[in-house]
Amino acid sequence: MHRSYRPMNPAQSRILQKKWDQAYYEEHRRRVASVRPQIDTRPPQTYMHLHLKLKKLQIEEERLAVIERDNRILLEKMSSIMRTTGKDYSQNSYDRKSLNRQQRLRELLRIAKENQDILKRITTSKPKYDHQQWERDWQHNLEIMDQISAYPHDWWKQNPEKSGSESSEARGREKTSSSQREKSNLSQREKSNLSQREKSNVSSGSRSERDGTKKTKGNNKTADEKTEGENTESKPSEESQEK
Repeated sequence: MHRSYRPMNPAQSRILQKKWDQAYYEEHRRRVASVRPQIDTRPPQTYMHLHLKLKKLQIEEERLAVIERDNRILLEKMSSIMRTTGKDYSQNSYDRKSLNRQQRLRELLRIAKENQDILKRITTSKPKYDHQQWERDWQHNLEIMDQISAYPHDWWKQNPEKSGSESSEARGREKTSSSQREKSNLSQREKSNLSQREKSNVSSGSRSERDGTKKTKGNNKTADEKTEGENTESKPSEESQEK
């Protein structure tokens, strides 16, 4: 009894229910085995030209071929040098050939001609500034500087004895010039004081002359009045005498 099939749902015949359940299970397994996924999880497609770069391999082979050829040439030269005493190829034994040689020559001639024209214009052009006049002006400025300076030009380059004597002479000159300046200042002051005094004297004299003229006018007036009074007094006396 324990070995008999026990279905999930109640059934009248367990044998038939077992067969039906087994058929349903097999059908389910067949469908599960043949089912297709909804998401594509396959690896992406590969391309040969991405994995096998033929151009790169060709370039590498060409580079190796060039290296091999250079090595072979170098080996041949070394072997020839070892077999013989060697040769010196300091001078080329062939003529250089150029397709644009004539054009380059014409360009060089044009540049040379332009340079000659520029040089001619530079040499024939008159200078705008006169360096001789500059030299004369500088010499004149040096003379003025020597006249107004306390020490001579390049006095430190001279001998110490001469420089000492010249310094003493310069000091004496400075003293004499200072004394002369003081005297000139004093003389100018005295002249200004004298001129002021003269002006004051002239002004006082003009004032005294004015006062004198006024006094003389007053005296003249008084004298005229006296004479008129005397005349008036003499007239009645004469009239009385006539009577």
